Amino acid sequence: MTHRKTDKISTARLSQIKEVNYVILHFVDLSGLLKGRTIPGREVDRVLSSGAGFDGSSIPGYVSIEESDMVMKPDPATLTVFPRYFYHRGVASFICDIYRPGGKRFESDPRYVCQKSVEKLRAEGYEPEAAAELEFYLVRKKDNGEICSVEEHIIDHQRYFDISPGRDLTEIYRMDLSDTLSQMGFAVERCHHEVGSAQSEITFSYSTPVGTSDNIVRYKFAAKAVADRKYGWTATFMPKPWFGKSGSGMHVHLSLFSKGGKKNSFFDPNGYASVSQLCRYFVGGLLEHARALSAIVAPTVNSYKRLVPGYEAPVYIMWSRRNRSAFLRVPEYFPKEENEARVEFRCPDPLCNPYLAYAVLFEAGLDGIKKKIEPGDPVEENVYHFTDAKRRELGIQTLPTSLKEALDEWNNDEISVKALGKENAEKFLALKTEEWKEYKPHIPNNKTEVTRWEVEKYLLA
Repeated sequence: MTHRKTDKISTARLSQIKEVNYVILHFVDLSGLLKGRTIPGREVDRVLSSGAGFDGSSIPGYVSIEESDMVMKPDPATLTVFPRYFYHRGVASFICDIYRPGGKRFESDPRYVCQKSVEKLRAEGYEPEAAAELEFYLVRKKDNGEICSVEEHIIDHQRYFDISPGRDLTEIYRMDLSDTLSQMGFAVERCHHEVGSAQSEITFSYSTPVGTSDNIVRYKFAAKAVADRKYGWTATFMPKPWFGKSGSGMHVHLSLFSKGGKKNSFFDPNGYASVSQLCRYFVGGLLEHARALSAIVAPTVNSYKRLVPGYEAPVYIMWSRRNRSAFLRVPEYFPKEENEARVEFRCPDPLCNPYLAYAVLFEAGLDGIKKKIEPGDPVEENVYHFTDAKRRELGIQTLPTSLKEALDEWNNDEISVKALGKENAEKFLALKTEEWKEYKPHIPNNKTEVTRWEVEKYLLA
């Protein structure tokens, strides 16, 4: 679903909104959690024109109490109408841009951070494109409505690509969710059962980094709504709900086209995996800043329970093409096809703020292009089978092993300030440092164990 800023809603789309009872004005906080308020349908014209005021001091990462007045303004291009069973009435939604009083954009609005990143790339002569693959689990609720978080309450016990009628109870759910996403304006491409029991993935078409980020937050919203309203289940995007089971990732895809979008700057039919030297520099930048980037793309305590050896998690900082043990891949499904040349960054998880994630990833890649950072030789073998000595010999580093370690890397890498600005980088660091402090009293002896504290904090995030 392509999101382009427009001043007016088309007549056809306006007729959609006139049929709804309420409109939800959505935006995200600095951590990426979806926020919003609801207005009656009759108020939509006024709010489209003037916006709606709210208390920004109550939103994590926004402003202090003495400067709390802020304004959310709907982006008309993001209008969507939800299925009636979501709320048992007609409800539409916009994603909003955030302003200070007087009409100045709010610099800590994650969507604005991403928009500025796109503008910067365009000023350099590039048109960025982005895609994402989000995994999630489905779990039952207890009879009293509480959330179950233990393995016995997983919906099915199928595995990757299983598609057995009568046993795979989640296939019909995926079809229902795909129908819902299509109704909301997504171009759904495919869906399947993932590696874990009752773990799913639905992919949708690429867009700009801002458009794809909009789609990610709505995808998660829809996945939870369909699970709850139609099945009485819970969809969780927690990176590692259960110790000893596969985690849920969010592989992201990045590409740069020439201005105007006519030529893929990452493509070279004669290059390794059909990628250009410019793409290699881009990869070099991502590898150079990988440990710092993890603070943004894997931003929770629980993220580092997923990023551990032994579960095919991308913990080793190296690159390759078809090799899925690589932290970063240049996929080669269709060699020599120009539009397929892209970078797949595999360590993000679904609890990251996608607007910030794309901003820092493209900034790191651009840094690699400007500094001509070579990525080193690709590794074609399965790195999971390497000994520690072999990895050291090849100079293969690992990602941070905890949120605290990732934040230390983030704080000591200039990419944080270049991508987000000094104030936003410091705000993010402060938010996540506080999260780590909350967790410290709960750290188990086995540091990879998933604690009750994490389940309560992240299962519904």
